[in-house]
Amino acid sequence: MTETTETYMTPPHGDSGEFDAYQPRSPEFRAAVDALRGLRHDLISDAFAYRPLPPMRVDRGLSRRLPGRAREYVAWTPHVLITAAGLLAMLIGSANSDTGEVTSLFVGVLALAPVLLTMVRPVLAFWVSMGATAATYAVAFTAWDEWPWLDGSFACHLMVLTLVAIRTRPRTAAWMWLLTGVYGLMWEGAFSGGHYNSSDTVQLLFVSALALLAVSVWHIRRDAQETVTAQQTVTAHERSRRTLLEERTTIARELHDVVAHHMSVVAIQAEAAPYRVENPPPELEKAFATIRENAVAALTELRRVLGVVRAEDYEAPDAPQPTLADLDALLGNVREAGLSVDKAVTGAVRELPQGVELSAYRIVQEALSNTLRHAPGASARVEIGYVLGGLGLRIVNGPRPELSLLKPSPGAGHGITGMRERVSMLNGEMTAGATDEGGYEVAVFLPVPLRDEGDA
Repeated sequence: MTETTETYMTPPHGDSGEFDAYQPRSPEFRAAVDALRGLRHDLISDAFAYRPLPPMRVDRGLSRRLPGRAREYVAWTPHVLITAAGLLAMLIGSANSDTGEVTSLFVGVLALAPVLLTMVRPVLAFWVSMGATAATYAVAFTAWDEWPWLDGSFACHLMVLTLVAIRTRPRTAAWMWLLTGVYGLMWEGAFSGGHYNSSDTVQLLFVSALALLAVSVWHIRRDAQETVTAQQTVTAHERSRRTLLEERTTIARELHDVVAHHMSVVAIQAEAAPYRVENPPPELEKAFATIRENAVAALTELRRVLGVVRAEDYEAPDAPQPTLADLDALLGNVREAGLSVDKAVTGAVRELPQGVELSAYRIVQEALSNTLRHAPGASARVEIGYVLGGLGLRIVNGPRPELSLLKPSPGAGHGITGMRERVSMLNGEMTAGATDEGGYEVAVFLPVPLRDEGDA
């Protein structure tokens, strides 16, 4: 028990960090420790971090309208602007140095180098600018009127603070601003010689604070835009998944009637079959009874599963599910809505599986509905082709008339998704896209297995 108490009271030899974990600390102390850690990480650990300035994006705004060669040049606009800012600082520093041409050139280079360094090592550029300020003052000192910020140093450090703030984050810029103030106050206390009213530190801090405030607002706005864009992407993805599930649920509800009809027929025929044979053997009666029981059980399970995906307000349709035989009535309703539509049928018309008939009808229905919504006043054509291996559909509409008084009313974008789901369910193929004439075309092929002559 004594050893356990001593373990909590005595720090381990040579390592006080582990002992700190056992000591209660106030929120203020923890905030100060976190701040110092942030300072060390932002301005010391990352001082030599290599962060080359990437070219500007040219896929948005006015730059995307430029020709290819011009866009390549425009991409380097940030580098050109930074170089121009550095040359301006160099010109200011050289023009305000009266200690000789060589010294003026040296002072100009000291103002230029930190600005250019922000393009590759932004945090290091801050420290170089601080050192260049001292070096410039030592070389070009003539009087106490501008200590420690000569004109070139003032312009250089202001540009460096702004550029580094743009390239890093607001917290790093805040640390740099505070260290700049401490640096200026240290010069005032150590080298001013009593001339406290002549320092440019206050002016530099005021101007740089305005610049850093503007940069911080820009950072916040950009981060907000990125967050909104990311959220919109996630929302669009979730909406797409929800749409897909809704379409699949709708298809399941519709196909329930088709499957239920066939299962009911199987059950009825299995029950009536023994009575059509005189003195059927017991094995045959047992086999038909088993078929009927399985059909009834399958129909019960089908209804139970459908109840899971059925909405609370869903009501089973009273009428049978539509087929291609009901297509003329659909086209008549569409024509009454103002759409001029023609129908063409090729091949030998034959009865297809009920699931194929239903899916084909729904595809034509949705394609014509899209035409009414997106191209009101246009004409459409429905082509149905009965081929040896399946059924082909082609629904194409022309462009919307320019003088049409009807306005498009875009829907939720579920139509194409629903059509693709129906085609995928039947292992078919589908293409949808704009035509060269400005209209839209949907082409579908639904495979239908060939029946043997004995199957009927």
